[in-house]
Amino acid sequence: MIYKDFKGKKLSSLGMGCMRLPGDGYGNPFIEETETRKMVAYAFEKGINYFDTAWGYHAGKSEIVMGDILREYPRESYYIATKFPGYDSSVWDKVEEVFEKQIEKTGMEYFDFYMFHNVCEVNIDAYLDPKYGIFDYLKAQKEKGRIRHLGFSAHGDLPVLERFLEAYGKDMEFCQIQLNWFDWSFQDAKAKMELLKKWDIPVWVMEPLRGGKFSELTDEDINELKKFRPDANIIEWSFRFLQQFDNVKMILSGMSNFEQLKENIEIFETDKPLNSEETEALLKLGKKIIERNSLPCTECSYCTTHCPMELNIPRFISQYNEICYRGPSFLVSLEISSLPEDKRPSACIGCKSCEAVCPQQIKIADMMADFTEKLK
Repeated sequence: MIYKDFKGKKLSSLGMGCMRLPGDGYGNPFIEETETRKMVAYAFEKGINYFDTAWGYHAGKSEIVMGDILREYPRESYYIATKFPGYDSSVWDKVEEVFEKQIEKTGMEYFDFYMFHNVCEVNIDAYLDPKYGIFDYLKAQKEKGRIRHLGFSAHGDLPVLERFLEAYGKDMEFCQIQLNWFDWSFQDAKAKMELLKKWDIPVWVMEPLRGGKFSELTDEDINELKKFRPDANIIEWSFRFLQQFDNVKMILSGMSNFEQLKENIEIFETDKPLNSEETEALLKLGKKIIERNSLPCTECSYCTTHCPMELNIPRFISQYNEICYRGPSFLVSLEISSLPEDKRPSACIGCKSCEAVCPQQIKIADMMADFTEKLK
């Protein structure tokens, strides 16, 4: 197992994400505990020492099951991470209640790593609002030793990260972002990496395989890559892409079965990062997939200046592209539901004033109608 240095700790480069444990899927409470226990035992045997759970994973059961399993091992042999669920507005004023419940659920005296969860457009104002006391409380728990390292995870766009860092950046020890070769441009992960490097904040990676989506690529898609590493599949390519970044200290993978765990561990037994030519080939594949599956919005915003409903059309196109590529998205639905009714895609009146000025000639009215249907 490859290890990374972080503040005197040796972190396994591969961490076990606990959002997709064996069972009925991450949104459901049932977890197959026998299989999960077997996977954790194998993870320990092969050197994994980092386990990432959260308040909402498996409808709240992930923290309980992982706490039960991890307590069977010496406390100094692993690091456990969890998060404050700021994506849920009902708990914004309950940070102490949530944290104490997480301590109870996991049976831990302290958390090695703790995060503001999913910093994004929906909750950034709440996270920054002192009336909720989220930052003050979590910082106090760190000072008491109940949180050893405080950081944040983020799905928001770059301006959201900038706002959060301006407020709390000097106290953040790490940041967890969605980073992979596809989102390098699709979600502008490159710019997020540059921002975090500017702040000297180490990167934790989530969704390195985009929830397993990369495994669905065809032989034709990855044929160009074979000339570089003929024996490597797209899973290995995806992890090797991440191994090239010095500021990436943790790569999380939500492994749902023993076979996935075994395959991933085998990759992380060696450090074989992509070279510049291989990286260019992989990013070129990402651009090809984006062009094939996405509306070509350049965010020029001509459309918004001509929309009588004053809708954020470029943002909707970005969200629509995400759903078309990946399928239903909790994060997209959450953000749309937080908008006033008259500012959602369903508020589009189909006047096509936006289309008349779109340089890319996108059929925006049709997109809005389809987006509205997909959100139902």
